[in-house]
Amino acid sequence: MDSESIQPEKIAETVTPPKKKKKKSVKHYLIELLVKIVLTVAVLWISLSYIVAINVCHENSAYPMIKDGDFCLTYRLAQLKQGDPVSYNADGNVKFARVIAFGGDTVDIKNDTVQVNGYNIAENVVYPTNIPGNVIEFPYTIPDDCVFVLNDYRSDLSDSRTFGGIPLSDIQGAVVFIMRRRGI
Repeated sequence: MDSESIQPEKIAETVTPPKKKKKKSVKHYLIELLVKIVLTVAVLWISLSYIVAINVCHENSAYPMIKDGDFCLTYRLAQLKQGDPVSYNADGNVKFARVIAFGGDTVDIKNDTVQVNGYNIAENVVYPTNIPGNVIEFPYTIPDDCVFVLNDYRSDLSDSRTFGGIPLSDIQGAVVFIMRRRGI
């Protein structure tokens, strides 16, 4: 090897010493923490305002599926279909029921059967549907931008048999998760 090819002066010129890291101050850590808290709160607010709703059922209208005291998570962006359990606002309260029909459909209830547009709907209900005391007259045509809902506990008339069509703006969304809080 040639002694001229390795020169310690040139090696020292090309190698730079590592830069020292600056120590972060308490102020910097507090700002980072504040930014993380603000972002977390913003994400939670957006999620709870536009994507999901969290409710506790305070009645037995959806019994046996949803019981009094159950914690329910509702997905606001769900495309509703017949048979979906939903939460909705009525009389200033959050209620739970099942979607039976949509705007423009005709619902008829007679002899414990529910018909939508002349066809019986297939459902697994334990309680009889034809309870005296309906406020609306059947057959009932659902207004546009509304849905017809029935409680699973059919003896409770606090559903579309009393309120008529529920406006889509009052529907919070489809129930996607139920957590039993009683008996745990």
